[in-house]
Amino acid sequence: MNLVLNALERVLNLGGPVVLLLLVVSILTTSLVLYKIWQYQVARVGNHKQLSQAVAAWDRGDSQGALAAVAQSRSYLVPVLHMALTAPQDERLAARADAEAEARFARLERGLGALDMVAQLAPLMGLFGTVIGMIEAFQKLQSAGSSVDPSLLAGGIWVALLTTAAGLAVAMPAALVLGWLTARMQQERVFANHALRVAFSPQKMVQSERVNDTDHTQPVQGLSYAG
Repeated sequence: MNLVLNALERVLNLGGPVVLLLLVVSILTTSLVLYKIWQYQVARVGNHKQLSQAVAAWDRGDSQGALAAVAQSRSYLVPVLHMALTAPQDERLAARADAEAEARFARLERGLGALDMVAQLAPLMGLFGTVIGMIEAFQKLQSAGSSVDPSLLAGGIWVALLTTAAGLAVAMPAALVLGWLTARMQQERVFANHALRVAFSPQKMVQSERVNDTDHTQPVQGLSYAG
């Protein structure tokens, strides 16, 4: 433990306040990522086996089987899909179901903006620290006068570049996790949109409407007109 603390203290002394700030940002980012993973697990994001079965049952006209499958699911979309399956066929209710689904998506997407900000700003913070370090290195070089030691400049440069490396080390994992979470939410939207469209326009009802339209548009045959 002491070795870790000593190494951390040495890194902070070399990198200065920028590395300290990046360390704090990395701790907060890690906490946010762990919270989002836990939140997605609790909400059963991506785990829609029962809901998929419910949608398929509803599409073929098995309303009881659909409601039974919905009751078995623990997904965050259960209230939305249950409302869509039990509500009368109405465009206003369809819009309401879409709004309810979007409200749940918004809750799951909270914090993704912070991850995006970390992914974009952490490299800039590291670069800022590098610029400050380079300025200090050249100031020391100038103060040395004619007795310039190349190792003095080299040491200042690698210390300055340490902050850039720290910024990239924070930004790259944040960008990867952000892309993964964003892709999962995109898949959730696709699934919810398909499920709600099927709920309000099941295949059986669409086929029935097509049959009725065909019956109404059939031409009348067998009529003769006397001249």
